[in-house]
Amino acid sequence: MTISTEKQILNRIKKAGRGVLFFIENFINYGSTEAVKKAVQRLTNSGELDRVAPGIYVRPQIDDIIGKTTPSIDEIARAIAKRDKARIVPTGIYALNRLGLSTQVPMNVVYLTDGAARKIKIGKLTITFKKVTPKNVATVGEISGLAIQALRTIGKENVTDEEIRKIQELLKKEKRTRLEHDIRLAPAWIREIMKPLLNKTTHE
Repeated sequence: MTISTEKQILNRIKKAGRGVLFFIENFINYGSTEAVKKAVQRLTNSGELDRVAPGIYVRPQIDDIIGKTTPSIDEIARAIAKRDKARIVPTGIYALNRLGLSTQVPMNVVYLTDGAARKIKIGKLTITFKKVTPKNVATVGEISGLAIQALRTIGKENVTDEEIRKIQELLKKEKRTRLEHDIRLAPAWIREIMKPLLNKTTHE
């Protein structure tokens, strides 16, 4: 007996578990383009899937208190980057927010990427992928990569001693090998802020 396109997709998303993001192209082996689109629409209407953005879906996680929870902006951005085999680095106000240096949540979250430039609407928010040269997304440490972009956003003339102290404290948690790699990619003035941490990192 032939299993319907809808049943195959439902089996796939249930096997993956709740909270996993899917793209419409993940289901192309289960039927024609039209059959897949209709099946995904039916699963969305029945609540098995939530539409996160055009062509992006999730089987929502259910919290006992707040109900449905949606993937974070960063989870969505990383899923897109993984699909496109691209590297991304958060920048601007979002980088400051991720490091705890700002409580502001930007309506336009910007990532540098060596993939395609694009904008994706997620509800009221927009994720912008800004294409740059590979060197600008070559950092390997999550904390050190964020720190470089946060300091770029603040600027050499505007950064305060308190912000430097907070960033240096966070950088203590970065793996030494990653920090050593990323320091080489930073502008000279940012390197001077990061260098003292090479003697204080505890993770090898």
